[in-house]
Amino acid sequence: MTAAGRARTAWNRAAPTLRVERQIIRDGVPALACADEVGRGSLSGPVTVGVVVVTAESRAVPQGVRDSKLLSAAERERLAPLIRRWAACWSVGHAEPAEIDAYGIIAALRLAAHRALAGLETAPGALLLDGNHDYVTTPAQDALIGPPAVLDVVPPVRTIVKADLRCAAVAAASILAKTERDAIMTRLHDDHPEYGWAENKGYSAPEHLAALRRLGPTPHHRTSWRLPGVEAGAGVRADAVAGVPGAAALDDALLAGEPLTLDVAG
Repeated sequence: MTAAGRARTAWNRAAPTLRVERQIIRDGVPALACADEVGRGSLSGPVTVGVVVVTAESRAVPQGVRDSKLLSAAERERLAPLIRRWAACWSVGHAEPAEIDAYGIIAALRLAAHRALAGLETAPGALLLDGNHDYVTTPAQDALIGPPAVLDVVPPVRTIVKADLRCAAVAAASILAKTERDAIMTRLHDDHPEYGWAENKGYSAPEHLAALRRLGPTPHHRTSWRLPGVEAGAGVRADAVAGVPGAAALDDALLAGEPLTLDVAG
């Protein structure tokens, strides 16, 4: 491994701290919400945003908290209840595949984030967001064409690249989002075991892609995307639709020939 590679590995393994969060709180934000998302690049299932609120009274984050991608499933499951007890308050919000298809992935991320913020017991004075793009604040042009409003006003948003590696509360939020979304995909696996969601959680693992080519999409797939082995505009499996509320309406809404997009960032 090169020196640069070793430096990156050391950076990834270093424990995040509350240094950034505490500085924002000292600057006059009594309750700071910290958020991260999971599921953006998945082929099926919801996109999920976790939010953790910290205050001046917040103690050190539970030992072992890291960005959820750096932890095993067992480590995340062990840490999640500790984080829930540690946080001043917390919430997780989701946007479903039909909403991703209808509004696009960025608007769906915003919808999930708004739902998470709406579930907080304490109204935060600011929101710290992983990345360099504010997907939470509603753009003016989306007022008419975006999803139904959940919040009329969101707190001021601050973005930090790699906040999930640097900021302990953002890493904690990523763990809550990941464990909740993984649990959803595991439950969905029971109805559609062919796709291997208990293991791949809806991402493009070989068994998932093979099942898509063999069986086609389910109501839980993001059918507006270019799913491998699925023709543009193809509807969901007829046998999968049976008994699923709203599935037929979703199929009718996906018109053949519509532009297909896939945002794989994050």
